[in-house]
Amino acid sequence: MPFPPHPRTALRRRSLLASAAGAALLGGCSGAPGSAASGGSSLSAADRARARAARDSEALADRYAAVIAAHPPLAARLRPLRAEVVRHAEAFRDGSGTSASPSASALLSPSPSPSASAAASPSASPVPRDPKSALTELASAERTLADRRAKALLDVPGELARLMASVAAAGAAHAYLLTEGAK
Repeated sequence: MPFPPHPRTALRRRSLLASAAGAALLGGCSGAPGSAASGGSSLSAADRARARAARDSEALADRYAAVIAAHPPLAARLRPLRAEVVRHAEAFRDGSGTSASPSASALLSPSPSPSASAAASPSASPVPRDPKSALTELASAERTLADRRAKALLDVPGELARLMASVAAAGAAHAYLLTEGAK
């Protein structure tokens, strides 16, 4: 026959549960500026991470477009990779990857012009004149972005973390295809 819990132990458990529940309730009603409870309109950390990931993918797609415009012989090789990057931007923009946003639709233009990509990304560095250097630069951009996303996925909730992990893996594969895969 089991013995009933010692009264002191039971009291501690009840106190602990009561204090944890109270803290959770008070924390939810804190009304801190920008919190959901205070009616703030700031984005959640996950929404900010999703928006940043979409912008990063769009900038990378712009970079692909600039390289394609500067080195037309590379177009057949780069267009499928660019199309994947555009789909990544779409997935981050709408959360499901099923419908294109206006900015992602603009990225799908079949023959990007150098002036259009330069206007979309004024701070982007110029495309190297050498095709091999241009590919190396694209691979480096893919690798850097994949690494950043791999680190960021630790701070986002489940579904977004899975999407970021998948896109980071795709970016690493793109980097491989741009450098080692061409040999």
